[in-house]
Amino acid sequence: MPSDLKEFLRQAAMQVGAGGSAGFVEVCIMHPLDLVKTRLQLQASPSAGAAKSTTYYNGVFDCIRKMARSEGVFSLYKGILPPVLVETPKRAVKFLTFEQYKRFFLFGSDKPTPLTFSLAGLGAGVTEAILVNPFEMVKVTLQANKNKMGQVPSTWAVTKQIIHESGFGLNGLNRGLTATIGRNGVFNMIYFGFYHSVKGIVPEYKDPVQEFVRKVGIGFVSGTLGSIVNIPFDVAKSRIQGPQPIPGQVKYRTTFGSMVIVAREEGFGALYKGLTPKVMRLGPGGAIMLVVYDYVYAFLDDYFKQ
Repeated sequence: MPSDLKEFLRQAAMQVGAGGSAGFVEVCIMHPLDLVKTRLQLQASPSAGAAKSTTYYNGVFDCIRKMARSEGVFSLYKGILPPVLVETPKRAVKFLTFEQYKRFFLFGSDKPTPLTFSLAGLGAGVTEAILVNPFEMVKVTLQANKNKMGQVPSTWAVTKQIIHESGFGLNGLNRGLTATIGRNGVFNMIYFGFYHSVKGIVPEYKDPVQEFVRKVGIGFVSGTLGSIVNIPFDVAKSRIQGPQPIPGQVKYRTTFGSMVIVAREEGFGALYKGLTPKVMRLGPGGAIMLVVYDYVYAFLDDYFKQ
């Protein structure tokens, strides 16, 4: 085997292993906040008296309290199986394709620039979105179900139901694909662009604890910025993939059309519904992923060199 090909496969294996590990750890820790974010994004503005009901949530902690009381404590992990099944390959693909896109977007430079990191992140996000959208569709359907845990259909049952009723296409298992591409593309463009650009500017520490804090801090800011900028796409995605207000009538069809409807009927601020749990998840979650990736990659690199 040629040495160049052998080195490429070695690096690809490390990127897949480190990326998969990062995704698995992040989703296991942060999933409840993703569920809360989806519930907040799915609900429209309250009618008179609705704010006092058990099915309307007045914020992150109110949502957690009402879900635990009416649906059971473990309801906070509704819909976790699809992301668990997909996060390992999803993050593996994201980090692997990011490294490959970096080579494409060097534009003649001998080393990556902030533009390189941003465009490579955009490409990785789009690739990731295309692969994971069916899992997102199933996850949102499960997260929107407000029954007690024992009454919630299984992941496979929901998947079969979606396919049976609407097929695999853009009205079925791949509903909301454009919104997912917008959400993931924008997030990863900012996430990778900011993290790698700033990491190259802020000096490294020899002390391992200080270096860990440096990476966590940069990762936290990267995840927070990406969440703030991309959340209108996330709201549109939840509305398109979630249950429609009137059964049998599709109100939310297209990404930008859904944004316009939400802003017109509920106010511009409604496009930022779920921002608090999203930031609470992807701020530290983004830090967790990047730090786990860096450390697992370094471990695998040392292992393969032995």
